[in-house]
Amino acid sequence: MTVDLSQIVKAYDVRGVVPDQWDEDLAELFGAAFVRVTDADAIVIGHDMRPSSPGLADAFARGAARLGADVTLIGLCSTDQLYFASGSFGLPGAMFTASHNPAQYNGIKMCRAGAAPVGQDTGLAEIRELAERWSETGAPEAAATPGTVTERDTLADYAAHLKALVDLTTIRPLKVVVDAGNGMGGHTVPTVFDGLPLDVVPMYFELDGTFPNHEANPLDPKNIVDLQARVRAEGADLGLAFDGDADRCFVVDERGEGVSPSAITALVAARELAKHPGGTIIHNLITSWSVPEVVRENGGEPVRTRVGHSFIKEEMAKTGAIFGGEHSAHYYFKDFWNADTGMLAALHVLAALGGQEGTLSDLVAAYDRYASSGEINSTVADQAASAAKVRATYEGEDVTLDELDGLTVTAADWWFNLRASNTEPLLRLNVEARDEATMAKIRDEVLALVRATD
Repeated sequence: MTVDLSQIVKAYDVRGVVPDQWDEDLAELFGAAFVRVTDADAIVIGHDMRPSSPGLADAFARGAARLGADVTLIGLCSTDQLYFASGSFGLPGAMFTASHNPAQYNGIKMCRAGAAPVGQDTGLAEIRELAERWSETGAPEAAATPGTVTERDTLADYAAHLKALVDLTTIRPLKVVVDAGNGMGGHTVPTVFDGLPLDVVPMYFELDGTFPNHEANPLDPKNIVDLQARVRAEGADLGLAFDGDADRCFVVDERGEGVSPSAITALVAARELAKHPGGTIIHNLITSWSVPEVVRENGGEPVRTRVGHSFIKEEMAKTGAIFGGEHSAHYYFKDFWNADTGMLAALHVLAALGGQEGTLSDLVAAYDRYASSGEINSTVADQAASAAKVRATYEGEDVTLDELDGLTVTAADWWFNLRASNTEPLLRLNVEARDEATMAKIRDEVLALVRATD
C-alpha cells in the first residue's frame, strides 16, 4: 500500500496532528528528503515551544546527517529567527512549528539557502514524494561519512540585525503591552527590545505549547481581547500581539482598537520608500485599496500578487521589491532576505510612533481609508460550486472579475475576494467598500450565496 502524505503536506509547509498523522520516524525521512532535494551539504534547524517540537527537530537532524549533511541546531526560536539563520549562514533551513494551530499539531516550514521559500512548486512536492517512497521501502542508504550535529545560539545576532535596520535610538519613550500568547514572542521580545526606550508590559511570555490562555492567532478577534483590555488599563501607547511562532505581529492602538494589517503595510511601505525612492512594493490581493494608493503617493510601484508567503517571496525576488505585506499580518523585507518578520514590522511601527508626538490612532488614520469586513470563513460542501454560483451572479454587472487567486469582483465603490483556503476546508471572503453600509450590503449578499443550501 502506498503511503499518502497529502493530508499533511500543504501548499507551503508540512502540518498535521502528532502522532496521529506524523511522528519522529516520518520527520527523519523528511530530513533525508530535504537534503536530497536541496542537495545541501549543511543545513540549520530551529523549533518552537510545542511539546513535540524538540523530538521532531532532532529526528529531522538525524535524517539529514544520515545523508551526509552537517546540521546546526539553533534550538528554541521564532520562525523569522530561523530565516535569519538561513540568510546569515547561507544554508537551507527547517523550522518546526504549527504556527497558530492547536497544541496537538506540529509542522515544518522549510527554506533553501538565503531563506528562499520551499513550496509545492519549489521542492515540497519532491520532498513529499521521497518521504512517501522511503516510508514504504525504508530509509535511503546512509552516506559514507555522516554529517555532524552542532548547537549554536543565534538570538543575540538576530536581535542585533533587526535593530540595525530600524533606528529607534532617538524615539520618545513608549509604553507597549506585548501579548506573546505563550509562543515564541516570549523568547524573542526581551532580547530584541532590550536597551530600547520602551516600558514593556509582558503578557503570557511563558513558553507553553499547550496555549493555556488563548490560541496564538491574533487575527481572530477573541484572541486579542486580553491585550485590548490591558492596553486601556495601562494607558499604554500601543499593544503588540504575536502568533505562536512569532513571525506575524498584530497591532492595537492606544484606545485598544485593532489596527488593520493593511494600514501597517501602507505605513511600513511609506517608510521603506523614504529609504529606497521609487522602489517596488508587493501586496496580496486582499490588502486594502489604501496600500497601492499610498505606495503610488510615495513614489513607489505597487505589485499585486496571490495570497501566501511562497508567492510573495518569489515575486519579491523577481521584481527586486523592497517590501511586501499581506492582510494576514505577514510582512516581508528585502533587507531580511525577502523573508517575513513581524518583529521588524513592529520595530517600524515603534519608530514611526516614537518619532512624533501624536497617538497611534492618529498616525494610522492616513493609511486606513475604507470599510473592511475582515476575513470571513464559511465551511461549504462544494467550494467550487459555491464560488461558481457567486461568479454567475455578478457576471454581466458593471464590475471586473479576475481569478488570480480565487474570484475577485471589483466595482467602482467596492470589491470582494472569495477564495478557497490553502490549509483548511473553507471559503474565505474579504470585502472592502468606500463606506460601511456598502461593505455590509455586499458582504451579506455574497455570504447568502455562499452559505445557501440547494
